[in-house]
Amino acid sequence: MYKPFVAAIAALLLSDFALAGSTPAPANAYLYIGWPVDGQVMPAGKPFKVWFGLRNMGVAPKGVAFPNTGHHHLLIDTELPAMDQEIPSDRNHLHFGAGETEAMVELAPGKHTLQLLMGDDKHVPHNPPVRSKKITITVR
Repeated sequence: MYKPFVAAIAALLLSDFALAGSTPAPANAYLYIGWPVDGQVMPAGKPFKVWFGLRNMGVAPKGVAFPNTGHHHLLIDTELPAMDQEIPSDRNHLHFGAGETEAMVELAPGKHTLQLLMGDDKHVPHNPPVRSKKITITVR
């Protein structure tokens, strides 16, 4: 009687864990974009600051394997990458391996999505993955 319900709950709870990297993250880690905010309109033709917010976890440069730390990756106009592999490095997956907590970004006019994802010392998402909510901004 309860088997389908229990199986569905287990699948939801384990989905991030099963496909995540091997570096543990604090269960209460919280990653967010402090600026710009969802729905923000940014001026075209000039860079703007993206501010990375993180609670209950530390920031460390790539290559530094210290417990409960990682570094930021900004995802622009893309979906989350595979959670058990190295985060790609391209124009849609920006790496901040020096431990940066903000970045200057310039985007073409139009609608864009931004999302943060923490990576461990080897650029692989943590277990559970530490990711922000995806926001949408408009550049005009």
